[in-house]
Amino acid sequence: MRQLLAFSFVLLPALAFAQAPAPVSAPVDATDPVVAQTLPADVPLAEIRRYVSVYNAVKDAYVEPVDDQQLMKSALRGLLSDLDPHSAYLEKDAAEALLDDTRGEYIGIGVETERRPDDTLLVVAPIDGTPAHRAGLRAGDIIVAIDGEALSGNATPHHDLRGEAGEPVTITITRAGEIEPRDMRIVREAIRVTSVSSRLLEPGYAYLRISTFQTDTGPQMRRQLRKLTEEADAPVRGLVLDLRSNPGGLLSAAVEAADALLDDGLIVRTQGRLPYSNASFHAKPGDLLKGAPVIVLVDTGTASAAEVLAGALRDHGRASVMGSRTYGKGSVQTVVPLDNGDSIKLTTARYYTPSGTSIQARGIRPDIVLRGEAARGLREQDLAGHLAGEGESAVKAGELIEGDTAIDRALDALKAGTATARARRRF
Repeated sequence: MRQLLAFSFVLLPALAFAQAPAPVSAPVDATDPVVAQTLPADVPLAEIRRYVSVYNAVKDAYVEPVDDQQLMKSALRGLLSDLDPHSAYLEKDAAEALLDDTRGEYIGIGVETERRPDDTLLVVAPIDGTPAHRAGLRAGDIIVAIDGEALSGNATPHHDLRGEAGEPVTITITRAGEIEPRDMRIVREAIRVTSVSSRLLEPGYAYLRISTFQTDTGPQMRRQLRKLTEEADAPVRGLVLDLRSNPGGLLSAAVEAADALLDDGLIVRTQGRLPYSNASFHAKPGDLLKGAPVIVLVDTGTASAAEVLAGALRDHGRASVMGSRTYGKGSVQTVVPLDNGDSIKLTTARYYTPSGTSIQARGIRPDIVLRGEAARGLREQDLAGHLAGEGESAVKAGELIEGDTAIDRALDALKAGTATARARRRF
């Protein structure tokens, strides 16, 4: 596969420009695990010849001149976009924006989206406290136009939501249950996401909200849990952990969060085709709440890394899950930088909860079901080209569970002793 990667990135342009070959630097970092651990593969020469024929036909006969670089990027973009909804070719600014997202600092409107086959954007979740959240954008909304321009045919629709601080952007959305699209005018601003917030609900019972998983989420969570214990002036007797409309983020941050509430055992296992993709993450001794019961609130906007945390705590009997079936994104993406500043984002593994369950395209079914407003088309299973779940069958879509009523229900469950009723297990 190493040869295949080098071949596809270097040899194809060389064939197209056989009259004027030029030295080309290494297209990818040879130390990157995706590159370093790939194996030689048979190169489909007949398909490559066909590609070169089409390339030359476009170059010579298309009605208007075309840019070589854009042709190649379009080819690579198509190669990746047909794999699954999460694999993509990222131009330099998009790759940098992705990195900014994991740090929790960027300029935009503050929304997690998934690109759909028709180039529209599905809102996975608005991020707490951001312009998108304040404007009323909701999980399940579909962005169909930005500043009056339809997204159909837009290769990089996410980029148009970014811009300069203070600049307004008008998005056109469709929403379940509404016949007509609606416009929302939102002013971009510097987004500095504090991923963890907390408060005491009443003496002995705490609430902790994780809105997304960033590089500092694990340390933030530990600080907040210690602060809650100090404020309570007594051990915390129960915790409501709110992961509703949490779109995920860094897997490592979810592992750190689970480690804060577990004494030992497997947190999550990843499995892919390359050795580096196969990993197991275990908790270290030191449950900060010393076994106090936990209720995890989830809904259909709870995705990816948030599902890792919910699944680990439930499988160990450390928490009960309350709410609605989660999104069902059980795959891991790896970003591989290229020599020109662009990157590829490639789905390289599935993850499995401690019990060996894959939630890909299925989600996590809560122990205690709450009802809320149904969200249209907000599950991994509904995305075209999604990775099939193991033993996948029709699964009822989840719902959005909004407002403080869910928190009250979780607190009631903690007081009633119905949380973490499952027998604890070791993995």
